[in-house]
Amino acid sequence: MSEYIVAIIGRPNVGKSTLYNRILGMRDAIVYDTPGVTRDRRYAEAEWAGKSFTLIDTGGFVPASDDVFEKAIREQAQYAIEEADAVIFLVDALDGVTPLDREIATILRQTRKRVYLVVNKVDSAKREALASEFYELGLGEPMSIAALGGRGIGDFLDIITSDIKKPSKRKKKDDRLRIAIVGKPNVGKSSLVNALLGKPRQVVTDIPGTTRDSVDSILNYNEEEIILVDTAGLRKRSKIRESIEFYSTLRTLRALEHSNVAVILFDAQQGVDKQDVQIVDAAMERRRAAVIAVNKWDLIEKDTNTARHYELFIRKRLGVYDFLPIVFISALTKQRIFKVIDKAKLVHQEQCRRIRTSVLNKTIMVDIEKNPPKSSSPKEIKIKYVTQIKTEPPLFAFFCNEPTLVQESYRRYLENCLRAHFGFEGVPLGIVFRKK
Repeated sequence: MSEYIVAIIGRPNVGKSTLYNRILGMRDAIVYDTPGVTRDRRYAEAEWAGKSFTLIDTGGFVPASDDVFEKAIREQAQYAIEEADAVIFLVDALDGVTPLDREIATILRQTRKRVYLVVNKVDSAKREALASEFYELGLGEPMSIAALGGRGIGDFLDIITSDIKKPSKRKKKDDRLRIAIVGKPNVGKSSLVNALLGKPRQVVTDIPGTTRDSVDSILNYNEEEIILVDTAGLRKRSKIRESIEFYSTLRTLRALEHSNVAVILFDAQQGVDKQDVQIVDAAMERRRAAVIAVNKWDLIEKDTNTARHYELFIRKRLGVYDFLPIVFISALTKQRIFKVIDKAKLVHQEQCRRIRTSVLNKTIMVDIEKNPPKSSSPKEIKIKYVTQIKTEPPLFAFFCNEPTLVQESYRRYLENCLRAHFGFEGVPLGIVFRKK
């Protein structure tokens, strides 16, 4: 993250996420014509004229509401204000000054942060006069923009970046471990993130589907920075009816693709159903190393063998993915939650391993000689040698005379041999057959 942080604050449906996307130059936040779509804070790295800053998109700020979501959104927006160096207070030119705008302005006047009063939806010179009404908020001169069309955005960015110094060195690649927390709705993903961070970083309610965007948080663990990505719950496709949920699912899958390791949460009370297995499938299809975390373990009646029996049941349900490590946790009581991080780090180390070609051939060729590949044609399949051609995740190439004749069952046999000799716990292995 850049040292300079800018938060976008405003009442619902004034165009905060549209402005966020406009500044970033991409559709990163979900934008929908329904108030309350953005619920959590959302971070992204922005750049303007060679100056970098961290931009925070927040949910609609409703100061005095008792609604469960609006109350949680208000808390998240207040956290964003506390974290930020500067605040963009976004208002709607077409609606004029509303009672909610006045309440938010009162809160912002009490902060010591730099506040930029920005009037959105001024998409022509004829509407410029509408901005003058907002002087009454007592936050200085209003700036007119049109986030959707881009009018006035350049001048606006020149002003909010005027205090930011250009970096003297080239930006380094972010090599921090990135962990995506995925699972069905209401299994405790946000609760786990909050428990790890030790503070309410994510909105948590008992209503499934609270998290709709994927949200990054920084965990400082044993003097190492780890990025935790809280994602929206992955639902069955038949249950994805709202457009918002559809986009949330796409962003969850994208977060999965951009992570190093996935922590897949199961609900101990619900067991393992088809949807849980499909989420594991989604991670494996994207070649993500993964850890299974069984949450709400504190609610299960246990004896000395409960965990062992439950683990065997899960591995049976996982089928070919039985190489994934399993940790029993409770986000509520914080039981073993940091073991999940330790496991994720070990799994990441495993997927970055490279096995020397000489060691590979010395061990795997013995297994091939004991159990050579069977052919469905008169041609005999002869595997000459094997080498690892990629890491993260590992990819192994087996060179043979007839690569197209090797059966899927033999590919699984070779994968099991690799795991038996070299481990690779929690890591999907890639195997390809190439012509010698």
